[in-house]
Amino acid sequence: MFKFDFEKTFWIYEPQKYQIKDNKIEIITEPNTDFWQRTYYGFRNDNSPALLMKTEEKYFSFTIKTEFDSKKQFDQCGIIIYQNSDNWFKASIEYENKEYQRLGSVVTNNGFSDWATTDIAGDIKSMHYRLSRRESDFCIENSYDGKVFKQMRIFHLFEGDKEINFGLYACSPSNSSFKAEFSELSMSECLWEEHKNA
Repeated sequence: MFKFDFEKTFWIYEPQKYQIKDNKIEIITEPNTDFWQRTYYGFRNDNSPALLMKTEEKYFSFTIKTEFDSKKQFDQCGIIIYQNSDNWFKASIEYENKEYQRLGSVVTNNGFSDWATTDIAGDIKSMHYRLSRRESDFCIENSYDGKVFKQMRIFHLFEGDKEINFGLYACSPSNSSFKAEFSELSMSECLWEEHKNA
């Protein structure tokens, strides 16, 4: 099994302020950065920093812990697959207010984004994510403690059947900035069990 190798990573929209040390990444987000394509809001945003690694491996799981001090609406950091501006996936907690936030994910195929969410408490400031791949199908899970993971969604990427670019991202779509920290990055064999028809 391969590993998430920082020597093989690359940035898209490299942030002005970040640090990589001891398998940990810290990003200071910049205002008016985001990923979104067309749906409902009409606008197209494609300028969020993301630290990515390429792989052709068809079966694996990638796990990461996020910690954040977000304070403004839509501040977010999490896990991502980024093929190009019209085809990508992200999962994160988006800050809404002091009472609640939105734990969710966005799948963008052929230039149109969706957004699936569930509300969680506003005082949660860390989350683990596990992304699993089976060819061009994927499963995203989340965990509060890094041990018990729960499924958020299963999805398909039309441009996710060959080499993919995956990793982490952080952004502040409004006029704000916050510190996002990423740690406990790990790779494993695919932990998303194969579905077998009876």
